[in-house]
Amino acid sequence: MTGRAVRAGLRRWSLALLAVVAVCAAATVRADEFRPAYLQLTQVDAEAWDVLWKIPAVDEGTVFRLSPSFPEGTRTVLPMRSAFSTGTIVQRWRIQVPGGLQGKPIAFPDLSANRIDVLVRLVRADGSEQVVRVLPAQTEVIVEGSPGAFAVVKTYTALGVHHILVGADHLLFVLALLLIVAGAGRLVATISAFTVAHSLTLAAATLGWVRMPGPPVEATIALSIMFLAMEILHVREGRASLTARRPWWVAFAFGLLHGLGFAGALAEVGLPATSIPLALLCFNVGVEIGQLLFVAAVLLVMWLGRGLLRRVGSAPPAWLGKATPYAIGSIASFWFIERVTGW
Repeated sequence: MTGRAVRAGLRRWSLALLAVVAVCAAATVRADEFRPAYLQLTQVDAEAWDVLWKIPAVDEGTVFRLSPSFPEGTRTVLPMRSAFSTGTIVQRWRIQVPGGLQGKPIAFPDLSANRIDVLVRLVRADGSEQVVRVLPAQTEVIVEGSPGAFAVVKTYTALGVHHILVGADHLLFVLALLLIVAGAGRLVATISAFTVAHSLTLAAATLGWVRMPGPPVEATIALSIMFLAMEILHVREGRASLTARRPWWVAFAFGLLHGLGFAGALAEVGLPATSIPLALLCFNVGVEIGQLLFVAAVLLVMWLGRGLLRRVGSAPPAWLGKATPYAIGSIASFWFIERVTGW
């Protein structure tokens, strides 16, 4: 066997090992999980704010013990209305804050115990907005005046990175592409095509130029992963594969679909009315940063895997090559059924 063939074999086996580990991890999480708690405050006048509070829940009686704590002296002026919808408890009421909210804290005392994030969005009467992601390590946010460009850049870039890194289905799609595409040049072209495509539909859907219901989009994303799992099998068996021949075409076509999925996540947060282009750009940049981090991590593990296999001097079992695409396809099939039955 030539050195080139040995290197190619080692690459396939190291990627296969990585894929099995990644698939096992993906099986333990829900795909595309982007469900932080969400607090929206809409200003009514100098002291009054309408409150919208959403928190993930299994059912109406099983919900996180988490609620916002407003500045001292805040009183409720309209009673709370509560409803359960698609895994979320939604509550609405109106508060009055003597002296207004600016410069004062909104706290989440039980955030650390619940281990979830909170997205806080303040919509002021002048049309300006403040969007902040509150982490378990930082349990309060200070209400500011009209935010500057830096605040928008920081918040939406972080949201983009977070979304792609917790989006198990998007990452599994990228991993499947890496299992098929050979050669650095082809890999760069493929990832670039995926990036351009999902950037286009993310912008179009977010700006309202394209409208697609979320459940069919999410179900079709699962189908795209099932398709790539079949393509991996074709490559392993030496059969003709569209993705192996023209990976950038496949990446671009399915990238359009994945962009609609990204837009659905961004719709949960919303865009600041006075900084829509900047916020959209930063969210997309964050998605790309997260995607590149994932690809870099995969390539690093692949390189380490090749070194380990050379050192050990023994190849993994023959069944591993086929187990990988079957595992990917099984997880994607589960997500597809879950999303279809959830309509």
